[in-house]
Amino acid sequence: MRTRRPARRDRRGRGLRGPLAPGDLPLSLTRAEQFDELVITAVTRLERRWADQLAVIEVAVEDVPGPGADPVPLGSSEVATLDRPARLVVYRRPVEARARSRGAREDLVHAVVVDQLAELLGLDRATVDPELDSDGPGGGLGPGGLGDDD
Repeated sequence: MRTRRPARRDRRGRGLRGPLAPGDLPLSLTRAEQFDELVITAVTRLERRWADQLAVIEVAVEDVPGPGADPVPLGSSEVATLDRPARLVVYRRPVEARARSRGAREDLVHAVVVDQLAELLGLDRATVDPELDSDGPGGGLGPGGLGDDD
C-alpha cells in the first residue's frame, strides 16, 4: 500500500507564492492606499496654518462622485449641519484620470484640498495656501474642481 505524501507548495518549481515585498513598504500599498497618503500629506501641509478649522472638518476620499455629476468633479465640500460635521471629499478616480504621474497627482490633490477648504471657509484659495500659484497645478479649479470659476 502506497502512502500519500503531503502536497508540496512548490511542486512546479516556480518558487514560493506570496508577497514580493514586506507589508510596510510603499511598494505593497494599493493605488487607493497611495492616494489616501497623498490626501493625508496635502491636509498635513495645511494643518500648520489651519489646524483649528481642519479639526472640525471631516476629510474623506471616495472613488467616484454620485451619479448625475456633470461635469465630473475632482472634489466636493459640504457645510456642517446639526447632526454632522463639515465634510471635504476628494474623488480618487477622476483625479487619477486627470493626473497620470505621481508628482502631478500630488500637486492636483493638494490643489483640490485647498480649493475645497477655501470654499468651506469662505476664503480665496490664495489665502488658504499662498504658495499655491493660481495658474499652477489645479489653478482655478473652482468649487466643483473643473475650472468653473464662479
